[in-house]
Amino acid sequence: MTELSWLTLLPPFIAIGLALLTRQVYLALFAGIWLGFFLLNGSGFFPSLAEALDGVLAVLANPGDARVVMFTLVIGAFIITLERCGAVSGFVRFLERSRWVTNGKRAQWMAWLVGIVIFIESNITVLVAGTVSRPLFDRFRVAREKLAYIIDSTSAPVCMLIPLNAWGAFNLGLLDGLGVNDPLEVLLATIPLNLYAICAVALTAFTIARDYNPGPMAQAQARTGGGELDGIDISESISESTGEKSHIKPRVINMLLPILVLVLAMPISLWITGDGKIFEGSGSTSVLWASLAALATVSILVLLQRSMSLDELSHTWMEGAGRMLPLAIILVLALALGTVSKTLGTGQYVAGLVGDSIPLGLLPVVIFLVSGVIAFSVGSSWGTFSIMLPIAIPVASALGADPTLFVAAVLSGGIFGDHSSPISDTTIVSSLAAGTEHIEHVRTQLPYAMRAGVISAFGFIALGYLML
Repeated sequence: MTELSWLTLLPPFIAIGLALLTRQVYLALFAGIWLGFFLLNGSGFFPSLAEALDGVLAVLANPGDARVVMFTLVIGAFIITLERCGAVSGFVRFLERSRWVTNGKRAQWMAWLVGIVIFIESNITVLVAGTVSRPLFDRFRVAREKLAYIIDSTSAPVCMLIPLNAWGAFNLGLLDGLGVNDPLEVLLATIPLNLYAICAVALTAFTIARDYNPGPMAQAQARTGGGELDGIDISESISESTGEKSHIKPRVINMLLPILVLVLAMPISLWITGDGKIFEGSGSTSVLWASLAALATVSILVLLQRSMSLDELSHTWMEGAGRMLPLAIILVLALALGTVSKTLGTGQYVAGLVGDSIPLGLLPVVIFLVSGVIAFSVGSSWGTFSIMLPIAIPVASALGADPTLFVAAVLSGGIFGDHSSPISDTTIVSSLAAGTEHIEHVRTQLPYAMRAGVISAFGFIALGYLML
């Protein structure tokens, strides 16, 4: 296939359609890849299946892609080691003993700050903030729905704004695999343009400061303020939730030191790989080195404290890597779909359509809204990134535009839809951690999400006309 036509749109559209219909991101992505090779080579239905499999495997032939996949597995090992070594319990006890919280507003600020500080993984953020804050919210008669909203709004958004985690690595891998020049620089440049993440975190702070309770949240707060504590009973301790062994002593150092090493190792690795120039360093190499340094730090602490044997520790690593395997598969499939779409010329074709039907300045907001709809329907921001970035980046390239704003629109839309979706794993875990009924969390959070979404949409319209 050599001519650009509407057929070039079929692989990504099939991926989007099947993802919305089945909510199976893996199958949707592979179906798009299979159709792409069928259109590309015209070799027949079953021969194109073999070509699609080879195309997926070819992703790992790229050293940068392979390093990011490896990082994804290493960060999984790191997260579960933190969970099992008393780090989470130690941090929870440290917060409980601080005695800083003396009223309901401070209880809310503490939940918000925990979400900012623990940026390593969204579910750990939710778990720690919920566990520490729930008794305080009950004591000071602040609605548990408010707690669920606060911890949900400072989990995924903060992980995107401080991308020294699996979220950053996943998107860095996508950008690198899709041929973006200086992917780390582009990813960092999206941070101030990630309007929904910024609005979500800022609106949460405004809500706490001004006691802003729109619609259903006002009803929940009135009920709680009247002494009616309505929610679900959470009997699991932090140890039971994380799988931590009962004999392991909680230690806050096991949380703080490895995260400090992770944060410091990243710029040092960039400086080394860039021969003294941070922004010329290898992003994929640096995140892998930083995650390995953090994993080594927490592992050494565990062995010195005799919390686990080396055999138990190695089994813990494998379990954690296994947890991340589905995300690594999504990453590989997304890169393969991006490669076949680029070869077909999908981005060039869409760019040609844009000039005729959509003003260039409106393209970022369209990408933002489409990404939001997909994430809301699928319940996965990562799945949305994997579908939309292979479309948005080639379009930017074909238009001769800087991809930063296009990438920021996809990331913002993915977070927006995920934050609003009742089937999102983060939304569900937030309900459980706060001890509130899931549907009540969704009802009370949606007005905030819609407000942040509207502000972000207008922001992308303004940025589209200013930057493109």
